[in-house]
Amino acid sequence: MKTALTLIDIQNDYFPGGRKPLEDSQEASRQAARLLDHFRSRSLPIAHIMHIAASPQATFFLPDTPGVQIHAAVAPLAGEFVVMKHSPNSFLDTSLLDFLRELEVERLVAAGMMTHMCVDATVRAACDLGFEIWLAQDACASRDLVFQGETIPAACVQNAFLAALQSAYASVMPTSEILEKLE
Repeated sequence: MKTALTLIDIQNDYFPGGRKPLEDSQEASRQAARLLDHFRSRSLPIAHIMHIAASPQATFFLPDTPGVQIHAAVAPLAGEFVVMKHSPNSFLDTSLLDFLRELEVERLVAAGMMTHMCVDATVRAACDLGFEIWLAQDACASRDLVFQGETIPAACVQNAFLAALQSAYASVMPTSEILEKLE
């Protein structure tokens, strides 16, 4: 089964010093880099996905800022496919689906940020489009959320979204297990 790697929004604003740092973004990027190295070493398809804020009210991923750039740990090489998007779903109004269909990809290995937003939206859309998805749980990151005045810790947000995706949309597993399965 032809497999591609999708790295979703692993951008500087999600790291310490950025405009919207996430919990465990450094470790998530290290795990994503392991996946990227594997795909590069075997010349397998890679799609880097980059969110650029389109709303004038946006507070992060602002165009022409260092925060919008893909993090150095997973920065694309010349010739690697980069998708620029303006919404959580990486397929919406982008060329991602065309890229994957042209290469006859059937399975996606996904990693990225924020688990509760763009990773969730992209994985669900990919499943609806007929792709099998392997989601690298340790190559994703989230943050605390507030609901009705209660703070939900990032670890709980992360686990709740991974559990929901595991229930119907993706096989959720650690990076090490994905790498073993790809061998």
